[in-house]
Amino acid sequence: MEEWGHPPASDASCKVALVVGELAANAVQHGRVPGRDFGLRLALDAAAGLVRIEVADAATEKQPPTTPPSAHPEGESGRGLLLVNSLAVRWGSEPRHPVGKVVWAECAL
Repeated sequence: MEEWGHPPASDASCKVALVVGELAANAVQHGRVPGRDFGLRLALDAAAGLVRIEVADAATEKQPPTTPPSAHPEGESGRGLLLVNSLAVRWGSEPRHPVGKVVWAECAL
C-alpha cells in the first residue's frame, strides 16, 4: 500500500490490512487442505480508486456465505465477514481452477 501512496497508518492501509487479515484467517480456518497453502494477491485499480484483495485456498466444497452471518453478541468469533462487508465496497467468491476458490473484496481508497 505504501508503494501506491498510502502509508501504513493511513485509513486506506488500515482498512485493507483488516480485510486481508479477516480473509486470510478464514482461509486458514475454513479453507485449509492438508499440504496446501493459501495465496494472497493485492491489485490496485487507480482509475476506480479501488484495491482488490484476493485470497485463494484449495477447499472447493467450503464456500463462504453469500451474506455475512449473524454473530452472537457475546461470541468470540463470527464477525470477520461482518467487518469485511462493512469495510469493502463489494466482496464475494468465485471458483479457482483447477481446484479451490478465491474470496475477494474491493476497498475504496
